[in-house]
Parts: sequence; C-alpha cells; structure tokens
Amino acid sequence: MDTRQAVAVRLIQLCGQYNISINHLANTSGIPPSTLKSILYGRSQNPGVVTLKKLCDGLGITLGEFFSTPEFDALEQEIK
Repeated sequence: MDTRQAVAVRLIQLCGQYNISINHLANTSGIPPSTLKSILYGRSQNPGVVTLKKLCDGLGITLGEFFSTPEFDALEQEIK
C-alpha cells in the first residue's frame, strides 16, 4: 500500500465509522465532491495538507488522529 492508497482507505474507513457519505464529507469539509473522489479513486497524485486538514475538520478530528493508524505506521519510506 502506498501513501495515496492509505489516505483513501482511511477516508473511507472514517466515513463508515461516522456513518456519512462521501458527498456529505465533501460538503461539511467545504471541498468539491470531485476533489474528494479524485483522492479516493487515486486520480489525485498528492492531496495537499490543507485539503486533508479541511477533511479532518469536517470529520471533527485532528490531523494526528487521521494519521494515527497501523496503515500509516506500516508505510515504507518513499525516498530511498
């Protein structure tokens, strides 16, 4: 799993946890649904930290909580 996939998996996981749709998350976060779908379907090469912060705000969590998962801890270093 790479970083982009881990972000997408985490967003889907959180939507399920909070029982909200992708469109609802986009709306409460103030980002276009197309942007969120680009992240989820791997079309976004590098979702920015500002976008991720807005998504976290929409979910009512911190960036630290977003990234505090075994999936992110297990990511290999991307610069070799």
